Amino acid sequence: MRDPLAEPSDLIRSVSRALRVLESVGRAPKGLTVKQIARRCELTVATTYHLVRTLAYEGYVIRREDGTYIVGLEVADRYRELVTAFRGPPAVGETLRRAAADTGWSHYLGRFVGGQVAVTAVAEGVRSPHLEDLVPGFDEGAHATALGKSLLATLTPDQRIRYLREYGMRPFTAATLTSAEAFEADLAAGERRGMQLELGQFRQGVACASVLVVPDKDIERRVALACALPASEMMTSARVVRAKLLTVARSVADIIAADS
Repeated sequence: MRDPLAEPSDLIRSVSRALRVLESVGRAPKGLTVKQIARRCELTVATTYHLVRTLAYEGYVIRREDGTYIVGLEVADRYRELVTAFRGPPAVGETLRRAAADTGWSHYLGRFVGGQVAVTAVAEGVRSPHLEDLVPGFDEGAHATALGKSLLATLTPDQRIRYLREYGMRPFTAATLTSAEAFEADLAAGERRGMQLELGQFRQGVACASVLVVPDKDIERRVALACALPASEMMTSARVVRAKLLTVARSVADIIAADS
């Protein structure tokens, strides 16, 4: 939901409307007609028609034979560019892929993007349960993922409270922590352990562990590394997981430092 009070005075409304149209089409994989788009975006049909025609011309939506519109291939191009920008130097991706191949566990990088915790790179491992939500750009559930915990642990208590209030503590599973008090205790346990951990808090039966890679003063430059594996395996291999994560984290930190 956009905050009308935060609306810039120089907002270009035609651009804003076009983005709303694109978002609506993106949420409807079966496609939408111009009338359906207009209704969902609270626009006139005439205005929507002009916006859709422009987006189709630029390749951001595609008109199908039945008259409905779906997302166009230009969106995929922009996503690939996003993934590349988020990941950083190519050697970072190579390091994650090597770690995933060596351990069989999926590896993730994350950082603050616009003040919000986001996944920025992924390398899937064959022994890890597939987590379809955890792709570059995913920015939800920081309180329920080890990656999010590592980054939120770098904030002050007041900053964390504000973050949790703004983005909420959605219960992804019955094990998800949904109170700030429980979350603070969990972070403290992670600090003592030297590794943030979650067992079935984001997805039942799946565990994630995370360590900080770059503890920068600039919030946007802080980076965390995580891996995912079956919860049963984490229960018996936590020390091994931590040792392997720290080794990969050092490699990633060296790459980032050399690229700075």
